[in-house]
Amino acid sequence: MTRDDGTGAPDPRKDRVLLALMATTFCGSMAMMAFVALIGPIARVAGLAPWQAGMAVTASGVMWMLGARPWGLASDRHGRRAVLLVGALGFTLSYWALCLVIDATLRWQVPVTLAFIGLVAGRALVGGTYAAIPAAAGALIADRVPPERRAAAMAMLGTGSGAGLVVGPALAALLARHGLSLPLIFTAVLPPLALLVLWLLLPAHPAQPRPPRKALPLWDPRLRHPLITGFTAMFSVAIAQVTIGFYALDHLGLPPDAAAQAAGTALMLVGISLVLSQALATRLRIAPARMIGIGTLVAAAGFGSVALVTEAWMLGACYFVAAAGMGWVFPAFSAMTANAVGPQEQGGAAGAAGAAQGLGMVLGPVAGSLLYMLGHTLPYLLVALMLLAVSLSMWARPRPAPSAASQGPG
Repeated sequence: MTRDDGTGAPDPRKDRVLLALMATTFCGSMAMMAFVALIGPIARVAGLAPWQAGMAVTASGVMWMLGARPWGLASDRHGRRAVLLVGALGFTLSYWALCLVIDATLRWQVPVTLAFIGLVAGRALVGGTYAAIPAAAGALIADRVPPERRAAAMAMLGTGSGAGLVVGPALAALLARHGLSLPLIFTAVLPPLALLVLWLLLPAHPAQPRPPRKALPLWDPRLRHPLITGFTAMFSVAIAQVTIGFYALDHLGLPPDAAAQAAGTALMLVGISLVLSQALATRLRIAPARMIGIGTLVAAAGFGSVALVTEAWMLGACYFVAAAGMGWVFPAFSAMTANAVGPQEQGGAAGAAGAAQGLGMVLGPVAGSLLYMLGHTLPYLLVALMLLAVSLSMWARPRPAPSAASQGPG
Protein backbone atom coordinates (compact mmCIF):
# COMPACT_ATOMS: atom_id res chain seq x y z
CA MET A 1 0.00 0.00 0.00
CA THR A 2 2.90 2.35 0.65
CA ARG A 3 4.97 1.47 -2.41
CA ASP A 4 4.34 2.53 -5.98
CA ASP A 5 7.56 2.66 -7.96
CA GLY A 6 9.22 -0.70 -7.45
CA THR A 7 12.13 0.79 -5.48
CA GLY A 8 10.94 -0.27 -2.04
CA ALA A 9 10.53 3.37 -1.03
CA PRO A 10 7.39 4.59 0.70
CA ASP A 11 4.89 6.52 -1.37
CA PRO A 12 5.41 10.10 -0.09
CA ARG A 13 1.66 10.73 -0.15
CA LYS A 14 1.06 7.83 2.28
CA ASP A 15 4.13 8.11 4.48
CA ARG A 16 3.17 9.07 8.03
CA VAL A 17 6.68 10.37 8.70
CA LEU A 18 6.37 12.83 5.85
CA LEU A 19 2.89 13.76 7.07
CA ALA A 20 4.36 14.51 10.51
CA LEU A 21 7.02 16.71 8.94
CA MET A 22 4.35 18.50 6.89
CA ALA A 23 2.33 19.19 10.04
CA THR A 24 5.43 20.52 11.77
CA THR A 25 6.33 22.89 8.95
CA PHE A 26 2.70 24.02 8.80
CA CYS A 27 2.73 25.00 12.48
CA GLY A 28 6.15 26.62 12.23
CA SER A 29 5.48 28.64 9.10
CA MET A 30 2.06 29.74 10.33
CA ALA A 31 3.53 31.03 13.59
CA MET A 32 6.48 32.78 11.96
CA MET A 33 4.52 34.30 9.10
CA ALA A 34 2.11 35.88 11.54
CA PHE A 35 5.14 37.80 12.83
CA VAL A 36 6.34 38.70 9.32
CA ALA A 37 2.93 40.03 8.33
CA LEU A 38 2.90 42.32 11.37
CA ILE A 39 6.53 43.42 11.71
CA GLY A 40 6.10 46.63 9.70
CA PRO A 41 3.11 47.96 11.66
CA ILE A 42 4.57 46.70 14.98
CA ALA A 43 7.82 48.52 14.27
CA ARG A 44 5.97 51.70 13.35
CA VAL A 45 3.84 51.65 16.53
CA ALA A 46 6.87 50.85 18.71
CA GLY A 47 8.87 53.67 17.11
CA LEU A 48 11.42 51.43 15.38
CA ALA A 49 13.07 52.47 12.12
CA PRO A 50 12.86 50.20 9.05
CA TRP A 51 16.48 49.12 9.48
CA GLN A 52 15.72 48.03 13.05
CA ALA A 53 12.84 45.88 11.86
CA GLY A 54 15.19 44.47 9.23
CA MET A 55 17.75 43.64 11.92
CA ALA A 56 15.11 41.81 13.95
CA VAL A 57 14.35 39.61 10.95
CA THR A 58 18.06 39.29 10.18
CA ALA A 59 18.79 37.98 13.67
CA SER A 60 16.68 34.94 12.91
CA GLY A 61 18.63 34.36 9.72
CA VAL A 62 21.98 34.69 11.48
CA MET A 63 21.11 31.99 13.97
CA TRP A 64 19.57 29.80 11.29
CA MET A 65 22.75 30.12 9.25
CA LEU A 66 24.96 29.31 12.25
CA GLY A 67 22.77 26.52 13.53
CA ALA A 68 21.71 24.66 10.38
CA ARG A 69 24.97 22.84 9.71
CA PRO A 70 25.59 21.77 13.34
CA TRP A 71 21.97 20.59 13.58
CA GLY A 72 22.35 18.62 10.35
CA LEU A 73 25.59 17.00 11.50
CA ALA A 74 24.01 16.28 14.89
CA SER A 75 21.23 14.41 13.10
CA ASP A 76 23.89 12.19 11.51
CA ARG A 77 25.32 11.39 14.94
CA HIS A 78 22.25 11.24 17.18
CA GLY A 79 19.41 10.48 14.77
CA ARG A 80 16.82 12.58 12.96
CA ARG A 81 14.10 12.11 15.57
CA ALA A 82 16.18 13.35 18.49
CA VAL A 83 17.25 16.50 16.67
CA LEU A 84 13.71 17.22 15.46
CA LEU A 85 12.28 16.89 18.97
CA VAL A 86 14.96 19.08 20.58
CA GLY A 87 14.55 21.70 17.87
CA ALA A 88 10.77 21.75 18.22
CA LEU A 89 11.03 22.14 22.01
CA GLY A 90 13.48 25.02 21.65
CA PHE A 91 11.28 26.65 19.02
CA THR A 92 8.28 26.44 21.36
CA LEU A 93 10.05 28.18 24.24
CA SER A 94 11.64 30.79 21.97
CA TYR A 95 8.40 31.70 20.24
CA TRP A 96 6.63 32.12 23.55
CA ALA A 97 9.39 34.48 24.71
CA LEU A 98 9.12 36.53 21.50
CA CYS A 99 5.35 36.88 21.88
CA LEU A 100 5.77 38.12 25.45
CA VAL A 101 8.35 40.71 24.34
CA ILE A 102 6.07 42.05 21.61
CA ASP A 103 3.04 42.18 23.88
CA ALA A 104 5.01 44.05 26.55
CA THR A 105 6.37 46.48 23.96
CA LEU A 106 2.94 47.37 22.64
CA ARG A 107 1.16 47.33 25.99
CA TRP A 108 3.57 49.35 28.17
CA GLN A 109 5.40 51.57 25.67
CA VAL A 110 8.80 50.02 26.30
CA PRO A 111 11.74 52.29 25.35
CA VAL A 112 12.76 51.91 21.73
CA THR A 113 16.23 50.57 22.49
CA LEU A 114 14.91 47.95 24.88
CA ALA A 115 12.16 46.94 22.44
CA PHE A 116 14.76 46.60 19.68
CA ILE A 117 17.02 44.40 21.81
CA GLY A 118 14.07 42.22 22.84
CA LEU A 119 12.89 41.70 19.26
CA VAL A 120 16.39 40.88 18.05
CA ALA A 121 17.05 38.43 20.88
CA GLY A 122 13.65 36.77 20.49
CA ARG A 123 14.00 36.35 16.74
CA ALA A 124 17.54 35.03 17.17
CA LEU A 125 16.34 32.28 19.50
CA VAL A 126 13.45 31.43 17.17
CA GLY A 127 15.74 31.13 14.15
CA GLY A 128 18.44 29.16 15.92
CA THR A 129 16.06 26.54 17.27
CA TYR A 130 13.86 26.25 14.19
CA ALA A 131 16.99 25.62 12.06
CA ALA A 132 17.00 22.07 13.40
CA ILE A 133 13.69 21.24 11.75
CA PRO A 134 14.46 21.81 8.03
CA ALA A 135 17.99 20.41 8.42
CA ALA A 136 16.91 17.15 10.04
CA ALA A 137 13.71 16.90 7.98
CA GLY A 138 15.60 17.23 4.70
CA ALA A 139 18.07 14.55 5.75
CA LEU A 140 15.25 12.27 6.90
CA ILE A 141 13.48 12.56 3.55
CA ALA A 142 16.73 11.83 1.74
CA ASP A 143 17.13 8.72 3.94
CA ARG A 144 13.69 7.41 2.99
CA VAL A 145 13.10 8.55 -0.60
CA PRO A 146 15.11 7.60 -3.72
CA PRO A 147 16.71 10.42 -5.76
CA GLU A 148 14.14 10.40 -8.57
CA ARG A 149 11.30 11.03 -6.09
CA ARG A 150 12.98 13.55 -3.81
CA ALA A 151 11.76 16.67 -5.59
CA ALA A 152 8.18 15.42 -5.25
CA ALA A 153 8.68 14.55 -1.57
CA MET A 154 10.28 17.93 -0.87
CA ALA A 155 7.36 19.58 -2.66
CA MET A 156 4.94 17.71 -0.41
CA LEU A 157 6.87 18.98 2.60
CA GLY A 158 6.59 22.44 1.09
CA THR A 159 2.82 22.19 0.95
CA GLY A 160 2.81 22.09 4.74
CA SER A 161 4.81 25.30 4.83
CA GLY A 162 2.62 26.81 2.12
CA ALA A 163 -0.53 26.01 4.03
CA GLY A 164 0.95 27.78 7.03
CA LEU A 165 1.63 30.77 4.82
CA VAL A 166 -2.06 30.82 3.93
CA VAL A 167 -3.44 30.55 7.44
CA GLY A 168 -0.82 32.58 9.32
CA PRO A 169 -1.15 35.89 7.42
CA ALA A 170 -4.92 35.41 7.09
CA LEU A 171 -5.17 34.98 10.84
CA ALA A 172 -2.94 38.01 11.37
CA ALA A 173 -5.12 40.12 9.09
CA LEU A 174 -8.28 38.92 10.84
CA LEU A 175 -7.07 39.48 14.39
CA ALA A 176 -4.94 42.61 13.81
CA ARG A 177 -8.00 44.82 14.09
CA HIS A 178 -8.22 43.77 17.75
CA GLY A 179 -4.55 44.48 18.48
CA LEU A 180 -1.21 43.74 16.86
CA SER A 181 -0.10 41.36 19.62
CA LEU A 182 -3.23 39.20 19.56
CA PRO A 183 -2.31 37.15 16.44
CA LEU A 184 1.07 36.24 17.93
CA ILE A 185 -0.43 35.23 21.26
CA PHE A 186 -3.05 33.14 19.45
CA THR A 187 -0.44 31.33 17.36
CA ALA A 188 1.68 30.49 20.43
CA VAL A 189 -0.22 27.18 20.69
CA LEU A 190 1.21 25.98 17.35
CA PRO A 191 4.85 25.18 18.29
CA PRO A 192 3.90 22.79 21.13
CA LEU A 193 1.38 21.18 18.79
CA ALA A 194 4.20 20.53 16.31
CA LEU A 195 6.28 19.01 19.09
CA LEU A 196 3.43 16.66 20.01
CA VAL A 197 2.96 15.53 16.41
CA LEU A 198 6.66 14.74 16.04
CA TRP A 199 6.69 12.84 19.33
CA LEU A 200 3.75 10.67 18.33
CA LEU A 201 4.45 9.99 14.65
CA LEU A 202 8.20 9.82 14.18
CA PRO A 203 9.63 6.33 14.66
CA ALA A 204 11.82 5.88 17.72
CA HIS A 205 14.48 4.28 15.52
CA PRO A 206 15.46 4.93 11.91
CA ALA A 207 13.65 2.85 9.30
CA GLN A 208 17.00 1.49 8.15
CA PRO A 209 20.56 1.73 9.49
CA ARG A 210 22.36 4.82 8.28
CA PRO A 211 25.80 4.44 6.70
CA PRO A 212 28.80 5.71 8.68
CA ARG A 213 28.98 9.48 8.61
CA LYS A 214 31.38 11.02 6.10
CA ALA A 215 32.77 14.52 6.53
CA LEU A 216 31.41 17.02 4.01
CA PRO A 217 33.17 20.38 3.51
CA LEU A 218 30.79 23.33 3.44
CA TRP A 219 32.13 24.45 0.06
CA ASP A 220 32.23 21.01 -1.55
CA PRO A 221 32.28 21.59 -5.34
CA ARG A 222 29.27 19.30 -5.79
CA LEU A 223 27.17 21.64 -3.65
CA ARG A 224 28.31 24.96 -5.11
CA HIS A 225 25.51 25.46 -7.60
CA PRO A 226 22.69 24.22 -5.32
CA LEU A 227 23.90 26.37 -2.42
CA ILE A 228 24.10 29.51 -4.56
CA THR A 229 20.56 28.78 -5.70
CA GLY A 230 19.32 28.29 -2.14
CA PHE A 231 20.99 31.49 -1.00
CA THR A 232 19.46 33.51 -3.84
CA ALA A 233 16.00 32.08 -3.25
CA MET A 234 15.98 32.83 0.47
CA PHE A 235 17.65 36.22 -0.05
CA SER A 236 14.82 37.14 -2.40
CA VAL A 237 12.10 35.87 -0.07
CA ALA A 238 13.62 37.66 2.92
CA ILE A 239 13.67 40.96 1.05
CA ALA A 240 10.06 40.51 -0.02
CA GLN A 241 8.97 39.65 3.52
CA VAL A 242 10.66 42.52 5.31
CA THR A 243 9.65 45.08 2.69
CA ILE A 244 5.98 44.34 2.18
CA GLY A 245 4.64 46.01 5.32
CA PHE A 246 6.57 49.22 4.73
CA TYR A 247 5.69 49.15 1.02
CA ALA A 248 2.01 49.07 1.92
CA LEU A 249 2.50 51.89 4.41
CA ASP A 250 4.61 54.23 2.29
CA HIS A 251 4.17 53.39 -1.39
CA LEU A 252 0.44 52.66 -1.17
CA GLY A 253 -0.21 55.22 1.58
CA LEU A 254 -2.18 52.91 3.88
CA PRO A 255 -2.58 53.46 7.65
CA PRO A 256 -0.96 50.88 9.98
CA ASP A 257 -4.00 48.63 10.47
CA ALA A 258 -4.85 48.65 6.76
CA ALA A 259 -1.20 48.04 5.88
CA ALA A 260 -1.13 45.03 8.21
CA GLN A 261 -4.24 43.66 6.53
CA ALA A 262 -2.84 44.30 3.04
CA ALA A 263 0.44 42.60 3.92
CA GLY A 264 -1.41 39.71 5.55
CA THR A 265 -3.65 39.28 2.52
CA ALA A 266 -0.70 39.31 0.12
CA LEU A 267 1.17 36.74 2.20
CA MET A 268 -1.98 34.63 2.42
CA LEU A 269 -2.07 34.62 -1.38
CA VAL A 270 1.57 33.58 -1.31
CA GLY A 271 0.61 30.54 0.73
CA ILE A 272 -2.25 29.61 -1.60
CA SER A 273 0.05 29.91 -4.59
CA LEU A 274 2.74 27.81 -2.91
CA VAL A 275 0.28 25.05 -2.08
CA LEU A 276 -1.04 24.95 -5.65
CA SER A 277 2.38 25.06 -7.33
CA GLN A 278 3.92 22.49 -5.00
CA ALA A 279 0.92 20.21 -5.37
CA LEU A 280 1.56 20.32 -9.12
CA ALA A 281 5.26 19.65 -8.56
CA THR A 282 4.47 16.43 -6.66
CA ARG A 283 2.82 15.05 -9.81
CA LEU A 284 5.52 15.96 -12.30
CA ARG A 285 8.79 14.23 -13.10
CA ILE A 286 10.92 17.24 -14.00
CA ALA A 287 14.65 17.32 -13.24
CA PRO A 288 15.41 19.63 -10.31
CA ALA A 289 17.62 21.95 -12.39
CA ARG A 290 14.88 22.45 -15.00
CA MET A 291 12.29 22.97 -12.28
CA ILE A 292 14.48 25.68 -10.75
CA GLY A 293 14.98 27.29 -14.16
CA ILE A 294 11.24 27.59 -14.73
CA GLY A 295 10.44 28.59 -11.15
CA THR A 296 12.99 31.39 -10.89
CA LEU A 297 11.84 32.83 -14.21
CA VAL A 298 8.23 33.01 -13.02
CA ALA A 299 9.26 34.39 -9.62
CA ALA A 300 11.40 37.09 -11.27
CA ALA A 301 8.40 38.25 -13.28
CA GLY A 302 6.22 38.39 -10.16
CA PHE A 303 8.65 40.29 -7.96
CA GLY A 304 9.71 42.64 -10.73
CA SER A 305 6.08 43.59 -11.34
CA VAL A 306 5.76 44.95 -7.79
CA ALA A 307 7.52 48.09 -9.04
CA LEU A 308 4.35 48.85 -11.06
CA VAL A 309 1.89 48.34 -8.18
CA THR A 310 -0.50 51.17 -7.28
CA GLU A 311 -3.25 49.26 -5.42
CA ALA A 312 -3.30 46.69 -2.63
CA TRP A 313 -4.89 44.01 -4.84
CA MET A 314 -2.08 44.43 -7.37
CA LEU A 315 0.47 43.82 -4.62
CA GLY A 316 -1.28 40.56 -3.74
CA ALA A 317 -1.40 39.50 -7.40
CA CYS A 318 2.34 40.07 -7.86
CA TYR A 319 3.20 38.11 -4.74
CA PHE A 320 0.90 35.30 -5.93
CA VAL A 321 2.80 35.00 -9.23
CA ALA A 322 6.18 35.19 -7.49
CA ALA A 323 5.17 32.45 -5.05
CA ALA A 324 4.02 30.21 -7.88
CA GLY A 325 7.60 30.22 -9.12
CA MET A 326 9.20 29.87 -5.70
CA GLY A 327 6.96 26.88 -5.01
CA TRP A 328 9.04 24.98 -7.54
CA VAL A 329 12.41 26.46 -6.58
CA PHE A 330 12.60 25.38 -2.94
CA PRO A 331 11.77 21.66 -3.26
CA ALA A 332 13.91 21.37 -6.39
CA PHE A 333 16.82 23.08 -4.63
CA SER A 334 16.53 20.65 -1.71
CA ALA A 335 16.37 17.66 -4.04
CA MET A 336 19.31 18.96 -6.09
CA THR A 337 21.36 19.26 -2.90
CA ALA A 338 20.48 15.76 -1.67
CA ASN A 339 21.11 14.20 -5.07
CA ALA A 340 24.59 15.73 -5.25
CA VAL A 341 25.99 13.64 -2.39
CA GLY A 342 26.02 10.08 -1.10
CA PRO A 343 23.85 8.53 1.67
CA GLN A 344 26.51 9.01 4.33
CA GLU A 345 26.61 12.77 3.68
CA GLN A 346 22.91 13.66 3.79
CA GLY A 347 22.93 15.32 7.21
CA GLY A 348 25.89 17.50 6.28
CA ALA A 349 24.35 18.39 2.93
CA ALA A 350 21.01 19.31 4.50
CA GLY A 351 22.84 21.42 7.07
CA ALA A 352 24.84 23.18 4.35
CA ALA A 353 21.61 23.89 2.49
CA GLY A 354 20.15 25.39 5.66
CA ALA A 355 23.27 27.50 6.16
CA ALA A 356 23.01 28.87 2.61
CA GLN A 357 19.38 29.78 3.17
CA GLY A 358 20.24 31.25 6.55
CA LEU A 359 22.85 33.49 4.92
CA GLY A 360 20.14 34.68 2.56
CA MET A 361 17.96 35.46 5.57
CA VAL A 362 20.85 37.40 7.11
CA LEU A 363 21.72 39.57 4.15
CA GLY A 364 18.27 39.88 2.59
CA PRO A 365 16.56 42.02 5.26
CA VAL A 366 19.58 44.31 5.60
CA ALA A 367 19.95 44.76 1.85
CA GLY A 368 16.20 45.18 1.43
CA SER A 369 15.96 47.79 4.18
CA LEU A 370 18.89 49.82 2.85
CA LEU A 371 17.63 49.70 -0.73
CA TYR A 372 14.12 50.57 0.42
CA MET A 373 15.40 53.80 1.96
CA LEU A 374 16.90 54.71 -1.41
CA GLY A 375 13.77 53.83 -3.37
CA HIS A 376 10.66 51.83 -2.57
CA THR A 377 10.89 49.68 -5.72
CA LEU A 378 14.65 49.01 -5.71
CA PRO A 379 14.51 45.86 -3.52
CA TYR A 380 12.05 44.21 -5.90
CA LEU A 381 14.09 45.08 -8.97
CA LEU A 382 17.22 43.59 -7.40
CA VAL A 383 15.34 40.38 -6.55
CA ALA A 384 14.04 40.07 -10.11
CA LEU A 385 17.53 40.43 -11.59
CA MET A 386 19.07 37.87 -9.22
CA LEU A 387 16.36 35.28 -9.89
CA LEU A 388 16.68 35.83 -13.62
CA ALA A 389 20.42 35.16 -13.35
CA VAL A 390 19.77 31.87 -11.53
CA SER A 391 17.24 30.87 -14.17
CA LEU A 392 19.73 31.48 -16.97
CA SER A 393 22.42 29.51 -15.12
CA MET A 394 20.09 26.52 -14.79
CA TRP A 395 19.14 26.49 -18.45
CA ALA A 396 22.84 26.65 -19.35
CA ARG A 397 23.70 23.82 -16.97
CA PRO A 398 24.37 20.44 -18.65
CA ARG A 399 21.86 17.74 -17.76
CA PRO A 400 23.55 15.27 -15.34
CA ALA A 401 23.58 11.54 -15.89
CA PRO A 402 20.86 9.90 -13.75
CA SER A 403 23.25 7.57 -11.97
CA ALA A 404 25.67 10.33 -10.99
CA ALA A 405 22.99 12.22 -9.13
CA SER A 406 22.73 9.70 -6.39
CA GLN A 407 26.21 8.24 -6.08
CA GLY A 408 28.32 11.03 -4.63
CA PRO A 409 32.09 10.64 -4.91
CA GLY A 410 33.53 7.34 -5.87
